[in-house]
Amino acid sequence: MGRYYTVSGKRLTPHYTSGYAIHDLAARLRGLPPSCGPVRLIGVDGHAGSGKSTFAGRLARALGGAPVLHLDDVASHEQLFDWTGRLLTEVIAPFSRGECARYAPYDWRARTFGPPRPLPPEPVVLIEGVGAGRRALRPHLALLLWMELPAEESWARGRLRDGAEQREFWAGWVAAERAHFAEDPSRPRADLLVHQTPAGYEVLPGPAMTLGPDRSVTQGEGPSAMC
Repeated sequence: MGRYYTVSGKRLTPHYTSGYAIHDLAARLRGLPPSCGPVRLIGVDGHAGSGKSTFAGRLARALGGAPVLHLDDVASHEQLFDWTGRLLTEVIAPFSRGECARYAPYDWRARTFGPPRPLPPEPVVLIEGVGAGRRALRPHLALLLWMELPAEESWARGRLRDGAEQREFWAGWVAAERAHFAEDPSRPRADLLVHQTPAGYEVLPGPAMTLGPDRSVTQGEGPSAMC
C-alpha cells in the first residue's frame, strides 16, 4: 500500500510519477473552499527567475482569465521584502470583506508608485512573486505552489533575462532573497511543487502534505493513483 494525496477529495500523483496538466490543476483550484472572503487566493512562490510569472499567466488563462497580482508591483527598491503591511491593508483586508482591492503598482524605472489599480475579488486570484508564501500570507491562501528550480539556476536565468544593466541590482537582490528565505522559508510550506519540463509542467505533492489533515491538501494511506 502506498500513499496518495488529495485536493478537495481528488487524488493527486505522488512524487515518483508524472504530474497533472495545468487545466486539471485549474479545475482543482476552482473546487477549493474560499480562503479570503469569497476568494480562493493562490500563492505562486519560488526564487527570482524560476518562471513564476509565466506559469501564473498560463494558469490564469486556464482559469478563464483569473486576476494575477504580481508582487513586483508591490515591492520597491526601498522595500524589496518589507511590503507585508501594505499588502494586508490594500488587498487582504478588502478581500476578506468581499470588496474590491486597490493597490498602487510600483514603477521600477521611475522609482515611484503609480495610481491605484483595482483588483476584483474573483473566485480565484493568483498572487505571484518571491514571498507569496510568506508566513503572514499563508493563513489567507487556499493553496501554495512552489516553482521547483534551484536558487542558483533561477538567478542565472534572471540575470540572463535582465541583462548587464541590472547586474548591480541583482547583486543586492540575491543577498536580500537569501536573507528572506532563511528567516521565512516558503518551500517547506508548499502544498504543490511545479516543475517545468520540455513538454510543459509537472505539478507534484509538496512538503506541506506531511503537516496533517487540517491543510487544504492532505495525505492518506491507500494505493497511489493518477488524478
